[in-house]
Amino acid sequence: MKKCSNTCCTRFYNVKNWLIERCDDLLNLFYPRLCIGCGEILNKHEQDLCLTCLMQLPVISESKLIENFIEERFYGRVNIEEAISYLYYEKETMSQHVLHEIKYHGGKELGYRLGKMFGEHVRRAWFQQVDALVPVPLHPNKLKQRGYNQSEWIAKGMAEELNVPVWTDILERSVENPTQTKKNAIERWENVRGIFQLNCNRDIEGRHLVIVDDVMTTGSTIEACVLPLSTVKDIKISVATLAVVD
Repeated sequence: MKKCSNTCCTRFYNVKNWLIERCDDLLNLFYPRLCIGCGEILNKHEQDLCLTCLMQLPVISESKLIENFIEERFYGRVNIEEAISYLYYEKETMSQHVLHEIKYHGGKELGYRLGKMFGEHVRRAWFQQVDALVPVPLHPNKLKQRGYNQSEWIAKGMAEELNVPVWTDILERSVENPTQTKKNAIERWENVRGIFQLNCNRDIEGRHLVIVDDVMTTGSTIEACVLPLSTVKDIKISVATLAVVD
């Protein structure tokens, strides 16, 4: 049988790609992809957020991160090596739309993409010697209901930029606690006390692990994750959240 020439193969793939693009154009004509921020139609190179809304995300500057205002939330509570966030979280703003899409509306891919942006944002100055990222776990019932763990998808995006693994078998959420949304600082801590426990067959002694979550308010959930980890000999723990309530 005569083998296909390189020219023939190239023509085939060009036609195939052309057909795929035309099908996408036709699909977008009847079911346009809309920006979750402003509701405008996305162009073919945009995903979830248009360029204008992407530029409006309230990214925390490196100079502000250097001030350690996030680490200060853990002073006198638990020992943290570093604590950083990517975005400011404010109600009725772009950051709230984005986080709600990731957490409640199936936006795991958006979480992954923003995780990559977060990882690129911090890799030059933070987390230089990290062994793994540890996403805050969901209770199995919540995971089954939602279908994914948003913190894990954020961690996956960060991991690609930081070139480190994501370990989901370190911590386990043993208690299905109520939502933290409408609780004050004291109630938040009471709500998460003792809900996480170690569930790990890995040797994590002397390791540097980064706990990853979507949003940090008082830090009580992160603290509840740090406490069981801190029982491990010579362990180092840092924190990374996609957003933080200022």
